Amino acid sequence: MKLIKTALTVALSMAATATIANDTLTLEDLTKIQSVGQTVISPNGDTVAFTRSVPREIYVEKDGFNYSELFLTDAKGNERPFITGKVNISSLEYSADGKFVYFLAKFKEDKFKSLYRIPVDGGQWQKVIALKGTSISSYDLSPDNKKIAIIAKPAKPKSDKKLKELGFKAETYELGLTNSELMITDLAVTDDALTLDGMALNTYVSDVNWSSDAQQLLVKTQPSALIDDKYMKSTWHVYDLAQQKTVMSFATEGKLGDAEFSPSGDFVAILGAEDKHDPATGRLYIANTKTGKIENWLPNFEGHVSDFEWSNKSDTLNFVAQIDTESFIATIKPGSTKYKTTLKRGKLIAGRLSISDSDKTVAFAGHSRKHPTEAFMLRGKKDIRVSNSNAWLSDKRLAKQETITFNAQDGTRLDGVLVYPLDYQEGTRYPLIMSVHGGPESHDKDGWVTNYSRPGQVAAARGYAVLYPNYRGSTGKGVDYSKLGQNDYAGEEFNDLVRFKQHLVDKGLVDTKRVGITGGSYGGYASAWAATKLTEHFATSVMFVGVTNQLSKFGTTDISNEMHLVHARSYPWDKWQWYLERSPIYWAGQSKTPLLIMHGKDDPRVHPAQSMELYRYMKVQGKDVRLIYYPGEGHGNKRMAAKYDYSLRLMRWMDNYLLDGKTEMPAYEIDHAAKLKAKKEETK
Repeated sequence: MKLIKTALTVALSMAATATIANDTLTLEDLTKIQSVGQTVISPNGDTVAFTRSVPREIYVEKDGFNYSELFLTDAKGNERPFITGKVNISSLEYSADGKFVYFLAKFKEDKFKSLYRIPVDGGQWQKVIALKGTSISSYDLSPDNKKIAIIAKPAKPKSDKKLKELGFKAETYELGLTNSELMITDLAVTDDALTLDGMALNTYVSDVNWSSDAQQLLVKTQPSALIDDKYMKSTWHVYDLAQQKTVMSFATEGKLGDAEFSPSGDFVAILGAEDKHDPATGRLYIANTKTGKIENWLPNFEGHVSDFEWSNKSDTLNFVAQIDTESFIATIKPGSTKYKTTLKRGKLIAGRLSISDSDKTVAFAGHSRKHPTEAFMLRGKKDIRVSNSNAWLSDKRLAKQETITFNAQDGTRLDGVLVYPLDYQEGTRYPLIMSVHGGPESHDKDGWVTNYSRPGQVAAARGYAVLYPNYRGSTGKGVDYSKLGQNDYAGEEFNDLVRFKQHLVDKGLVDTKRVGITGGSYGGYASAWAATKLTEHFATSVMFVGVTNQLSKFGTTDISNEMHLVHARSYPWDKWQWYLERSPIYWAGQSKTPLLIMHGKDDPRVHPAQSMELYRYMKVQGKDVRLIYYPGEGHGNKRMAAKYDYSLRLMRWMDNYLLDGKTEMPAYEIDHAAKLKAKKEETK
C-alpha cells in the first residue's frame, strides 16, 4: 500500500512539473481569460450591448487593470466589436429609440470620465456630457430621454492642488470626506464641460432611478462616504421633481441594495436585509408608493434574491435568485407570493437582468461549469448564448464538477462544489485543495469556479481534487442559515471545514494527509485558523488578505460597524479573552502547518498588519511561514501581473507539500526576468 501511494505521489509530481498538455488549463491560460461584464438589451429586443473584460498581456503590457471593451451581438451570436483596445467602457444604456448606446469612458484626451454615445448602425463615438473638474460616477437617462440624472463629486478647488504641492497634506481620519451629489440636466450633446449644482440633499448620494413618467426619482443616500455607512446606513427616498423635495422614504433596517419603480409607479421593488443583523441584501421587498408601506414579498424564502427588473408593459417583476449552489430566473406580480420560473435551476448561474420594451426578451450575463461569464438572451423559457469570449476553451479538457451535500452531526445541511481530478480514477486517493469563500455572507455556486486565487480546473489538471465548501453562515439558504456563524467567530463554521474534509476522505476520494487549504478575506481567516488551531487536519495553507487578530482587526478596518452587527454581535471590550482565543495568533505556537501569507499592501478592509502579526508570531516561534505583500493592491489583486504572481506562488506552495512531499519551504523567488526574456524571444 505504501509503495502504491509513493508511486502515485511521484506520478502526480511529474505531471505537475512537466510541461502541461496543451489540452488542459494552465496558470498562463488564466491570464488570457476574458469575460462579459454588463449586458443591456435593445428596446426592440434584437440585440444585446455588452462589455467584455480583457486582461493585459503579462510581460508585454504596462501594469494596470483589465480593459473593458464594447460589443453588440444579435440572437445568433454574431458579435460586432464597437469600441475595443486600450479602453475602459462602463455603465451602458440604450437610447429610448434604440439608435444609440450611451456609456461612460475616459479616453486619452479626457481628464475626467464623461458620458458618451455611439450609433448602433456604426460610426464614431461622440461625447455628450462632461463635467468641469470632476468625473461622472454614474447616471440614469429619463425614460423619455429628455433628462439625465448624474451622480458625481463636486470639482476640487484649484487651491487644493497648489497647497498639496507646498506640502500641506495633513488628513483628518474619516472627516472632511467629499459627498457624491445628484445633478439633473437636459440630455443634449454639449461641447463645453458643464458646472452643475448638486440638489440640496446634504448627504452622500450613491444611486438613482427614474419613474416611468419621469416625474419622480428614487434616490439612495447614506450619511457619509464611509463604506461602513454604505453597508449599514443607506436609505431609499422618492424625490418629486415638481415639488423639488423628498416626499417619501422607505424604512428598512440593515443592508440595502437596489430599488426600482414599477411601470405604473404604484410600487417600488427593493433589495434589502431582513433586519440589521442580516448579513446580505437577499430579501425582496415591495413598497406601496401611495402609503409608504413596505413588506417582504417572499417571506421565508430559503435562498437569496440577487437582482431584479420590472417588465415594461405590466407590473410584473423579473428576478434572479441564488439557492444552494444554483440560480434561477422567475417572475412575480404584486399581491402574490407565488412566482413562475423562466430559467430553471441548474442551467446557468445568472447575473443582472435587462428587459426589452415588449417584455419578450431578457438579457443577462451568466456562467456555467464549462465557461466564464457570457451574454445570454432569454425568450420565453429558451436561453440563448450570444457571446463567445474564449473560443479556445473548447479545446481544453475540463474535469468533472458537481455539487456535494451532506449533514453535519448536529443536522446542519452543508453543501459545496467539488472539482474532481482530471482523469480521475475511482479507488485512487488524491491530494485536496480546499478553497474557502470570503464574507462569510457569500456562497460558492456550481458554475465557473476558476480564477487566479481559486485554482479549480487548473489544480484539477495537475492531479488535485478541489473543494469549494459552503460552511454554515453562507448565503443561498435563507436568512436564518446565513446567521448561523454569528457570535461564534471561527467556531462551528470552521469546524465544518474539517467535516468537509472527512466527508471526502470517507468517500475514498482524498488522502487525509495531503490536504491543503486556501482562501481570501474571511476565507483567509479560515486558512489562518486551519494552519494554527486546526493544524492537525491540514498539511499546508495559503492565506490571502485574511484576519489573524480579532482584537486589532476591529480597530483597523473600515467596516467595524458592519462587523459588529452581522458577524460578531458583540464588541472586543465585552470579552477580550474570547476575541483573543478566536484569533489565529493565539494558536500560532502549536502550528505544524506551513503557511504562505499574501496581502495587498493598500488593503482598507483587512489591514496589511493582520498578515504581519501572524507572520511574526509564527516566525519567532520557529514555524514555516512566508509573507508576500503586493504594493498598490487592496482587498484582492486587480492587476494581471499581481494576479499571475499570486497564482504561481499559490500553486508552487501547494505542489511543494502535497505533490512533491517536501518538508522545506520552496524558494521565495519567482524568476520573472527569465519569463520576460522568454516572452521577448517568443515575439521575435
